[in-house]
Amino acid sequence: MAIGSGLGGQIGWATESSYGTFVAPTTFPEFTKESLVEKKTTATSSGVAAGRLLPLSTRRVVTQREAAGNIELEVPNKAFGIVLQALMGTTVTPVQQGVTTAYLQTHTLADVAGKSLTIQKGVPLTTGTVTDKSFVGCKIISAEFSVEVGGMLMCTLEIDGKACDETQTLAVASYPTKSPFHFGQLAVKSGSFGTEAALDGIRKVSVKIERPQDVGRFYAGQAGLKKEPITNDLVKISGSLETDHVATTLDDLHTSDAATSLVVECIGPIIASTYAETFRITLPAIKLDDAPPSIEGFEVIKPTFNFTGFFDGTNQPKIEYISTDVTL
Repeated sequence: MAIGSGLGGQIGWATESSYGTFVAPTTFPEFTKESLVEKKTTATSSGVAAGRLLPLSTRRVVTQREAAGNIELEVPNKAFGIVLQALMGTTVTPVQQGVTTAYLQTHTLADVAGKSLTIQKGVPLTTGTVTDKSFVGCKIISAEFSVEVGGMLMCTLEIDGKACDETQTLAVASYPTKSPFHFGQLAVKSGSFGTEAALDGIRKVSVKIERPQDVGRFYAGQAGLKKEPITNDLVKISGSLETDHVATTLDDLHTSDAATSLVVECIGPIIASTYAETFRITLPAIKLDDAPPSIEGFEVIKPTFNFTGFFDGTNQPKIEYISTDVTL
């Protein structure tokens, strides 16, 4: 029996072969919190019946079902490629680095059509029995990555799902040895694409990637369930850089409104040869929105620069991930 609290909970996920078709989870992330729930739309008859003061319970029907919620977790040094592929859209095969046990995944921005997940969660009763909720047709609507002084590299995923299936068998969770990326491994760089240089004074960085999709594709003949969401707007990339005011580099970029490439990376221990555990976001063009530094008292000046990501005309944003994962 499991522990009858959140300590006994689990999440597992797997890539679907077709939207909304259950696939037994094979990877089990160690998450910090989640809010995945089934959402239902109901309608109740409003017909008049002489003397009836309340609607009949039998006259309420469920007209639509879907699922939604968030998952928050620390970004691990392995077994995270499934999420990155569903977010970025490119079908990725890890590439062996030299003849080592290090494998590189390069997740370049592309359309997310056909990229969906089954996400299964186990919710413990106080008795220790763990109930299954399997969310199928899960699309990543947005992902925010952030790391600050003394903290882990965190990821918050916004999920839209087709349905919640409670008839599946709860998978047995397994947790291979892995470690989270963290602030002590962080470098933030800017400059010309491919030759970015490290910025000093960065205390916190966040990058949010939003994948706008039409999540309301409910049609007749679908039993009240939606069809796969379709991209219906430009990708939105935004973020912030919290700093100590050690140089005018970012302030100058804000003033000129010039574009710069931004690299946010965490480099972990060496896997083999010169290849280290790596999580790297590259945004070929960002522009700083606000704000220039202001003096608010005796303390060290700590401006926060918010930014928006753009296409530089040649290079797409990408996330690189080096781990020991031979497959996603």
